Amino acid sequence: MDQTKKYLKRSEVEAQRQADYLREQDELEKARVERLEKKRKRDEDEGDRTAAREAKKKRLAKESRKAAEEEAQTEENARRKRIGLPELERKADGDEGTPLKDGEEDVADDALRDKLKELDEPRVLFGESHIQRLRRYYKLTAKALAPTMTKGPIPTILQLVDEKDMKVPEALPEAAEAKSFVRRQIASYFDMVLSEWQFALSRRPTDVKESFSGKQAYHSFLQARDNLTPLVRKLETNTLPEVLLTAINDIVHLMQTKCYVKANDAYLRLSIGKAAWPIGVTMVGIHERSARERLHETEKADGQAHILADETTRKMLQGIKRCLSFAQTRWPPEDLGQLMG
Repeated sequence: MDQTKKYLKRSEVEAQRQADYLREQDELEKARVERLEKKRKRDEDEGDRTAAREAKKKRLAKESRKAAEEEAQTEENARRKRIGLPELERKADGDEGTPLKDGEEDVADDALRDKLKELDEPRVLFGESHIQRLRRYYKLTAKALAPTMTKGPIPTILQLVDEKDMKVPEALPEAAEAKSFVRRQIASYFDMVLSEWQFALSRRPTDVKESFSGKQAYHSFLQARDNLTPLVRKLETNTLPEVLLTAINDIVHLMQTKCYVKANDAYLRLSIGKAAWPIGVTMVGIHERSARERLHETEKADGQAHILADETTRKMLQGIKRCLSFAQTRWPPEDLGQLMG
């Protein structure tokens, strides 16, 4: 700036102020970068020192453990020599003393390498011993034989059938193999219903999805999926009671034939049974009435209310009911009289 001027314009003063401000900011930025660089270097040095200390600690611990093992082995050999027993062989470095698991047999190394080659796996890994190679082979074969999970709404190890083979029989068969196939059919059918339900929800417009009713519909789907998960698990492990399997088979058969009213009746028979439900006062006199006998029919097999058996069964049947309600909208019947109200 010209020092001979007696007066300065306001623009010149502002320009000088901005120049001073920018110069000050540059100096501050340089100082900040320099501090960060010093801090990074200190952290790196501290990390290197920490790694060196840890490595030294591990090395000393390994040497101490090795020295203790050698001393113990020397003492044991001296003791065995005094009593006339042969000395123990020294264990080579990297030798594993862990025996194989039950059912695992040792395999010759050449044959083991050929087996690994047949599995398209490396025959030898760097630094791998025979025992490690054998364990790797058994681990690979166990993984190959392990059942695979499906990718549906409810993942399962059951082998699901195609849609053309999902039609369950009208009556539950007696043969064990046929029952096993029926369990696969039931799991496949509910997997298909849930998949169609999920796909229908995903096709809705965004404003419908974000509305209150849209969120409620999605919550109903999630609840039905969670409620049906125990059913699929029981079908996997063949732990579903015979009476429940028979009733669910009837419901699925009626759903597949689009007889939704009859399917709902079968659901009601399964859930609340055929027993009379007392309302109000049940004992109004000292004499036994004939109609009162029906109040105790829940103790019989045909009148048992399975929905009250336990919480898991109640939720499971509720999930079946939700799938029944969706199925009649996805696959409407030709006879409108079969639509539930």
